[in-house]
Amino acid sequence: MSFGPSSSSFCSNTFFWLRIRSNWGLVALLSQIRGLNDISLFRDDTFNMKIVRWMIEAVFFLFFYHRYFQAGGSPEHVIQLLSENYSAVAQTVNLLAEWLIQMGVEPAQVQERVENHLKSLLIKHFDPQKADSIFTVEGETPAWLEQMIAHTTWRDLFYKLAEAHPDCLMLNFTVKLISDAGYQGEITSVSTACQQLEVFSRVLRTSLATLLDGGEENLEKNLPEFAKMVCHGEHTYLFAQAMMSILAQEEQGGSAMRRIGQEVQKSAHQRGHDASQITLALGTAAAYPRACQALGAMLSKGALNPADITVLFKMFSSMDPPPVELIRVPAFLDLFMQSLFKPGSKINQDHKHKYIHILAYAASVVETWKKVWRAGMHSNLHQILLNSMSVSLLRFPVVAMGVLKWVDWTVSEPRYFQLQTDHTPVHLALLDEICTCHQLLHPQVLQLLIKLFETEHSQLDVMEQLELKKTLLDRMVHLLSRGYVLPVVSYIRKCLEKLNTDISLIRYFVTEVLDVIAPPYTSDFVQLFLPILENDSIAGTIRTEGEHDPVAEFIGKFHFYVKSQAKCTNNHVSTQNKISSTD
Repeated sequence: MSFGPSSSSFCSNTFFWLRIRSNWGLVALLSQIRGLNDISLFRDDTFNMKIVRWMIEAVFFLFFYHRYFQAGGSPEHVIQLLSENYSAVAQTVNLLAEWLIQMGVEPAQVQERVENHLKSLLIKHFDPQKADSIFTVEGETPAWLEQMIAHTTWRDLFYKLAEAHPDCLMLNFTVKLISDAGYQGEITSVSTACQQLEVFSRVLRTSLATLLDGGEENLEKNLPEFAKMVCHGEHTYLFAQAMMSILAQEEQGGSAMRRIGQEVQKSAHQRGHDASQITLALGTAAAYPRACQALGAMLSKGALNPADITVLFKMFSSMDPPPVELIRVPAFLDLFMQSLFKPGSKINQDHKHKYIHILAYAASVVETWKKVWRAGMHSNLHQILLNSMSVSLLRFPVVAMGVLKWVDWTVSEPRYFQLQTDHTPVHLALLDEICTCHQLLHPQVLQLLIKLFETEHSQLDVMEQLELKKTLLDRMVHLLSRGYVLPVVSYIRKCLEKLNTDISLIRYFVTEVLDVIAPPYTSDFVQLFLPILENDSIAGTIRTEGEHDPVAEFIGKFHFYVKSQAKCTNNHVSTQNKISSTD
């Protein structure tokens, strides 16, 4: 019985790794053997031990067998050498594999198990010096290395080895081979890829294309790994940001590229790196040394100060202000949020209007460049912020972001909910208004609601905690009603699957959702929501025996919608077939 459809390749790979693990000098030894005719060398026990190691493969066995008998050797001596020195590790592995297959295990599972065990052994016993000697001995790229990188399993092995041994020349060369073979999309997490400009540029190009083509969900999924690769060192950060800065000037996709660059800046700041000088150098700050100095000082210290703010205020209040892009640095705007909206922050009242002016200028100015001059236009947001403060101001994105930060800092206080007497605190009610006015802030609102929902409010009793979480679920339902459907339902689905949430809360959420939704439903929504609804712990208590059964109505409407869609599809296909037959 053979080892599945790929038995020969599996066996040859196993033999190969056993041979490599025993000795890396096979080619050198063979080159010494080919000129042998002296039987005395074959009778030397030390020499015979070296020969027998490679007699497990037929080509080597036949070679030595033929030369040995030509020199006058005896079959008894060959049998003795084989029986004393041949351990048959590869054959034993294959025998055990065949037994597992006969016992009913799938061949693919057996092969995966053997390969994973072999990978763990190689990682454990890998010797970088012996690996580097491959090129010294063979003098060229081994054919087996090119064959290995064609398989996902062994590429993954090389990635792990490269992370563990970043100075190994053989592994660095292998990473380059993998990149040359077109697998650069897999090596974003390999630090050694960041040391080779040619490899890094390919990986950067592939990663950027992936981030741009996949949409917001794909960006959230792949951005952390991409930022980690770019922030590997100053050289990788500078190269990547320079490329993204150039691409951000393109009309098509430029804004998305600028967003990615800003997210990487934010990630670098969170990792404790001061990349402010690079950020300013790649922008327009170099043409305005005073502004550059003031910005650099505040970004490096991570705090605003009246002296530097006054410098910027004078420049951006003049008749010929610098480009607004200069102060539209995410890290710089975050400092304004902390200074103006964080509870407890203290700003000198004599300078407060300067802070507000710069923030309003950055948020509202629109510049139109025409050859060598520009026309600027901004709203009276500065005066609005200075003179009044009401809920109506939430229609301005910068105010909504500031209020969202303020709500986050306020409700995160341990005793906040303990001191609240209203069913819906005003801070949470403000979140509803933000959701209504600003679609782009939906992810941040949901993130805050999830944080509050998962926080242990030990200062409240059990019933108070349940009421608080119902209030938070009401905010999530409102967020769902404003169009942020799939992320909200996905989170509740995860809560149900993890079994870490009181089932009555999930039942409450489902009831509220059924009251606000109506067909037609998208397939993505149904795939997420229907399993929640069909759960016995949920649907069993929501269903009623009267005329109004929300669960039955939803399932009935869903099946009716599916049948209608199928009928429309069939009619369309039938019409197309008739047109084709007529033609």
